[in-house]
Amino acid sequence: MEVKKRSTPILPWMRSPVDVNQFEACALNLVPCLDPRLTVLIIDFFQVRLEVALDKMGFSSLFPVQVAVWQETIGPGAFERDLCINSPTGSGKTLAYALPIVQKLSTRSVKCLRALVVLPTRDLALQEGLTCRFLVRLVQVKEVFAAIAPAVGLSVGLAVGQSSIADEISELIKRPKLEAGICYDPEDVTCELQSSVDILVATPGRLMDHINSTKGFTLEHLCYLVVDETDRLLREAYQSWLPTVLQLTQSNEESLFPLANSFLSSTFGSLKTIRRCGVERGFKGKPHPRLVKMVLSATLTQDPSKLAQLNLHHPLLMTTGKRRYQLPEKLESYKLICESNLRPLYLVALLQELGEEKCIVFTSSTESTHRLCTLLNLFGDLGIKIKEYSGLQRQSRRSKTLKSFREGKVQVLVSSDAMTRGMDVQGVRNVINYDIPAYIKTYIHRAGRTARAGQAGRCFTLLHKYEVKRFKKMLQKADNESVPHYSVPSSSIESLRAAYNSALKLKVFIVYNVSSALGKLKETVESEASRKRKFGSKQKLPVLIGRHKCNTLMLGCIEVTTKWVGAVQK
Repeated sequence: MEVKKRSTPILPWMRSPVDVNQFEACALNLVPCLDPRLTVLIIDFFQVRLEVALDKMGFSSLFPVQVAVWQETIGPGAFERDLCINSPTGSGKTLAYALPIVQKLSTRSVKCLRALVVLPTRDLALQEGLTCRFLVRLVQVKEVFAAIAPAVGLSVGLAVGQSSIADEISELIKRPKLEAGICYDPEDVTCELQSSVDILVATPGRLMDHINSTKGFTLEHLCYLVVDETDRLLREAYQSWLPTVLQLTQSNEESLFPLANSFLSSTFGSLKTIRRCGVERGFKGKPHPRLVKMVLSATLTQDPSKLAQLNLHHPLLMTTGKRRYQLPEKLESYKLICESNLRPLYLVALLQELGEEKCIVFTSSTESTHRLCTLLNLFGDLGIKIKEYSGLQRQSRRSKTLKSFREGKVQVLVSSDAMTRGMDVQGVRNVINYDIPAYIKTYIHRAGRTARAGQAGRCFTLLHKYEVKRFKKMLQKADNESVPHYSVPSSSIESLRAAYNSALKLKVFIVYNVSSALGKLKETVESEASRKRKFGSKQKLPVLIGRHKCNTLMLGCIEVTTKWVGAVQK
């Protein structure tokens, strides 16, 4: 008897989404404006200011998802509905929401925080090295806004846990100029604090820090809320940031003078936003003007309980085709079947075939990343520069590595899932899954590092024979029924055996000598600690503690390294 799988109910508004494939790419000078009263303004806006800014970014036209979102925001849709955008990585989602928000805010006369973009925090999975990925993603989103917002007089801020909160406060809040020799009331000074930014890109944790402790920081005037990487943000509570933001921006429905509020809002709207409660057909009790929400992901959840947290207003789902999981349109997927214990050889042979094309190699963990990168660099002169990019490294080193990769000085980047989302590096031609991803979502986000912005790209997955069936079943969720087999010449594998064995022996030699040296160091430190305890001497105690901590750290590294030889052959 077959057991039926329990299916998750689909919300009614998700059953008939807008297919962005129906929209064609549109040149900037042809971006549609259907309201004749704004034609002159929009043409001037695009051709003189935004068009120049976009041209500097390398854009000559808008992609389909950007045109579709434009129609639902600046076009006939006019931001009347909240938007849920489920589109493949590299399709241009960031600019899709940044462009209409900047356009709408371009007419503002008083600077205050009106748009908030929230991305996942770095605290989700430090062991997987996601710190670097989210930090880079945040900076990238901020850079997109910063590239177009100044063209219309808007300013953009960044709030992330990696930086000093004092420095952020000085950048986000404008303090009044105080004259020397005059006594001021602290309460009056606090009232005069103003926002220095119109748009803020933030992590949930740092956003809550500013809400709770930064004087002058307010969401009172917020008009637009963007939730990027929605599936990950809704998975964790993140200090209850979402209900807090929604509560701080909700309308005052208990007002006894709605007409007075409307009058004040229309008369002094540039100075203060007073949300009045309007009644729309079928949506009683919804505030108008309201907080517009835009939620985005390449793998948008369909779980009603998670989506309910967003309190969406008449939501509209925009997706690419009818499939939930989408791969980039011009992506070519291949599988490479490896013989047992020879996976590193197949990887090296494949990298040699790809030559100097930019490539990202994904592993299952930061430890695997370190082991594999070390092995590849012990192979000798492969003719390509290979670097590690993982959470085991300092942020400064990761930034330097990423810069070299962008500039083409490094051809191959070995990474864990630290780069599976949001990382946009131009010219990445190939992605290699050294370890098979556990979930289709992971595969989609890994593969999305190539074939971006309409460019072609390839994704190779190295498999043992027993993994082929699971890989095929996983890709069926993205309607990818058959993946072509990619083969490397057996002669290439055989020619690399000698170098592979030498690399393994060299690694064993290094591990043995380092272990021996640190073992002696440990004995010395323990002996010194015992002597200090015996004689009760407190001299050089801080030095001793420091040495002990350092030794503990190095021993931890040895434990990881000693597992390397056996694990890297799997």
